[in-house]
Amino acid sequence: MPTLAIVALSVAAFGAAAGTRVTDPMLPVLARDFGVGIATAANVVTAFTAAYGVVQLAYGPIADRHGKYRVIAWACAASALTTLACALVPTFSMLVLARFLAGGTAAAVIPLSMAWIGDNVPYEQRQPVLARFLMGQMFGFAAGSLMGGLGAEHLGYTAPFYFLALWMAVASAVLFRLLRKGAVRDATTAHVMSGREFVAGIAYVWHRPWARTVLITVFLEGTFMFGAFAFIATHLNRHYGISLTFAGSIVMLYGAGGLVFAVSAPLLVRRLGEVGLAVGGGALICATLAAVARLHAWPLAALATAAMGMGFYMLHNTLQTNATQMAPERRATAVGQFALSLFVGQSVGVAIAGAIAQAFDTDVVLLGGAAGVLAIALTFARLRRNRAPAVAISS
Repeated sequence: MPTLAIVALSVAAFGAAAGTRVTDPMLPVLARDFGVGIATAANVVTAFTAAYGVVQLAYGPIADRHGKYRVIAWACAASALTTLACALVPTFSMLVLARFLAGGTAAAVIPLSMAWIGDNVPYEQRQPVLARFLMGQMFGFAAGSLMGGLGAEHLGYTAPFYFLALWMAVASAVLFRLLRKGAVRDATTAHVMSGREFVAGIAYVWHRPWARTVLITVFLEGTFMFGAFAFIATHLNRHYGISLTFAGSIVMLYGAGGLVFAVSAPLLVRRLGEVGLAVGGGALICATLAAVARLHAWPLAALATAAMGMGFYMLHNTLQTNATQMAPERRATAVGQFALSLFVGQSVGVAIAGAIAQAFDTDVVLLGGAAGVLAIALTFARLRRNRAPAVAISS
């Protein structure tokens, strides 16, 4: 198993994931400093996730043609530049634009890493390996929230962007070094890059019934889960009376829950299977979002957030594993469509949640997310159970 190559991808995933969540705790400060409403401030989240999703249309076919690992390395280099731009721009509108560009460049890292693992790890071993790779993403989500809180209250909102720009530059250098040393097997396809081939590749994925199920499920997961998640730090600040830095620290525990899943994934996969993981994950997310919405004791919120992280990765890792096998012969294109669905769902969810938070309050956002995620998880589990006997697990 290409352990070193996977570790390097996990390091890059840390930076990409941290960039996704770094602005969540900043929203109240950005709203105050730039003189905009909380829904408008949320555009820095929506812009990143929208770009992250849309550019998957291009990254998948390009990576299938030219090599997934190579495209990831170049994307990390570009991400360093666009993240640096987020720190340097002087106005809110330019910050939103810079975040859009940052989302577009970071977008290649995690989906193409999953596709590369799909090329190099057999299906029956893939879910635990993906879980270990995603430790970088888990820590990134957590660290992004903490960095955002620290930046908003103590260091200035630009400080986290400087750090993440440096991180992505280093990750790019490591990935290119592995490529130059020949330590990475980077499969390519013979597909010709053309408009017709581009459309045909996307259509090939969507014409598969199970692929459509997975893609629609992850879109709805992104809408309900991350629409709510983006406002957890704001909710803790408003309703628990704690600082944004402390709120960011509590949200960081989400990554700790994901780490618990990553460590225990081999056992959980054997004991629960994909259906059990989806049901258990959805139930945990529902219970913990509801707990954060209704409880006003931060220690309980901290425990709930950690459990939420485990629940999310139980559900999402199951979806990811299915995504790597939706269309093995066009794996990068298929996983790119998966990421597109997830992040378009996030953009829709954050936009809707921002409007709800402004019109009502953040507790309504969290409770709505809780109910939605549970319904999605139960529906997917039922469909997966009905399909289980016919699923091929060949690599």
